Amino acid sequence: MDVHARTLVRGALSCVPGLKGLGVIHATGGTNSASYCYGVWLKHVALLWEVAPGYSPRTVAELGPGDSLGTGLAAVLSGADHYLALDVMAYNNVDYNLRIFEELVELFSSRAPRPTKGWPDFDPLLDENLFPSSALSEDRLRSSLAPERLERIRDAIGSPDGNSRDGSISVNYIVPWSESSILRPESVDLVISHSVLEHVNELDLTYAALSRCLKPGAYTSHQIDLSGHGMSTRWNGYRTCPEWVWRIARGRRPFFINREPPSRHIQSLRSHELQIVRELFNMNDEGVGREELAPRWRAISDHDLWCMSMFVQARKPS
Repeated sequence: MDVHARTLVRGALSCVPGLKGLGVIHATGGTNSASYCYGVWLKHVALLWEVAPGYSPRTVAELGPGDSLGTGLAAVLSGADHYLALDVMAYNNVDYNLRIFEELVELFSSRAPRPTKGWPDFDPLLDENLFPSSALSEDRLRSSLAPERLERIRDAIGSPDGNSRDGSISVNYIVPWSESSILRPESVDLVISHSVLEHVNELDLTYAALSRCLKPGAYTSHQIDLSGHGMSTRWNGYRTCPEWVWRIARGRRPFFINREPPSRHIQSLRSHELQIVRELFNMNDEGVGREELAPRWRAISDHDLWCMSMFVQARKPS
């Protein structure tokens, strides 16, 4: 069985009252860097522009923004007027978000190149300065970065109700979000997530909610990390765990990987009437082999077994 002992210990300790403050349950990480958030948004917007040239979402929802609202603020700095941050635990901090925002303003103002190449490689969609100037044109950024508009965004970030004084910009942080009741039907132009959907327990309910909130013709864009997130020696070692061991590892942590394979995500997207317009798979056959799999996973396809991450974009029919 390829799971670190510390994974089991942390899972068991998460069931003990009072240990939350001792590091058993951690914040989400990642989005505490403006550069990281900038890179995430550039990836989603560049890849979206390729499948939907000219598409400019006005209302953007993000599932699981994490430690800051930086990725959503990058969307607003790119021209979106309304941003919905949907999470299950509260990490929002106004001062922190304002600091991230000011750093993002500098990155966009200088048309900074994408920070890291990463996967999937979207460099062919960028200009010679590694910026998505086709998707984020000079005219678009001149308007979205106008000084008076930046002031309205700051106003919205600091406002208790998430709205600028004139109501033209909104930055709404919704915790916890309800799969069925929070989002108005057909109200969102784009839903994004980045390394989030591998943590969602009720996958079908989540995809159903995302589909319901999208306007006809709107898009959803997701990068999904299917690795073990450091809990095992090999990247897919979690598939060696018997179910009783997995229950110990999970404990009562507020979020944990759901182990759903890529085919499950594709199936759920399609079952909720979302038309897939891009599906990319990052394959790695250096993990756990079929002979080591726990009983639950022995019938898994080779594609599901060796897929370490996926990037999928889908459209709601008009």
